[in-house]
Amino acid sequence: MQLNNKVIWITGASSGIGEALAKKIASEGAHLILSARRKDELERVRSSLAVKEDNCLVLQLDLEDIEQFPAKVNEVIRHFGHIDILINNAGVSQRSLAADTPIDVDKRLIAINYIGTVALTKCVLPHMLQRQSGLIVTVTSAVGKIPSPWRSSYAAAKHALHGFFDSLRAECYDRGLRVLLVCPGFVATNISVNALTETGKPLGEMDDATRKGLSPDECAAQIIRAIKKGKEEVIVSGPKEKFAIWLKRFFPGVFSVLIRKMKVR
Repeated sequence: MQLNNKVIWITGASSGIGEALAKKIASEGAHLILSARRKDELERVRSSLAVKEDNCLVLQLDLEDIEQFPAKVNEVIRHFGHIDILINNAGVSQRSLAADTPIDVDKRLIAINYIGTVALTKCVLPHMLQRQSGLIVTVTSAVGKIPSPWRSSYAAAKHALHGFFDSLRAECYDRGLRVLLVCPGFVATNISVNALTETGKPLGEMDDATRKGLSPDECAAQIIRAIKKGKEEVIVSGPKEKFAIWLKRFFPGVFSVLIRKMKVR
């Protein structure tokens, strides 16, 4: 798949991986929809792109406000006529122990990371199925495949995304829909700064593991390569996270011991 002239919608485009994706995809001649909660940051990202104004639509979007999704999708269709690729990148992480986290915080993590992503996908899906063409890229996490302390409900939501999108791929493959699951490990973004604690408030600081992660640009480059190669799943991480995923699959007992001792924040 080539990205030139494709209509590509990126959520979580105001910073981090989403911003890096926007810059790289814009350089390949795609038409972009940039979404996130912070419109001022989206405008900042758009102003940094070498694209014509008509080829880049800024569309403010809150994953907790799913009732607004049909109108947002209709706005995109009116502007560009169709959507070739939806990149579900927006989300919020967690830095709190399960025993200390009130259920309201758990519910918010699930609402943003799982329900919001699925709801937006379901609003875009009829248009792709009608055209018998489309790609859904969902950025989950390495903890969509393995557990991690301090991230219980975040990991639960990311595991759930794998179940939903693997099932969706099987159901709609013969109708022209393709699905790519992206599993980043540690990436040096503000994900830990914005991560919810047991109070429901952001952590407000970058943890060591995140600081030492891949750069957003490298992460975005690997995602784009996976899109072009037509992959169904890709792990974007350093060797430590890839080893942990391999170990969990083949030696779960050993992994269970190691994850209790591993530095994850």
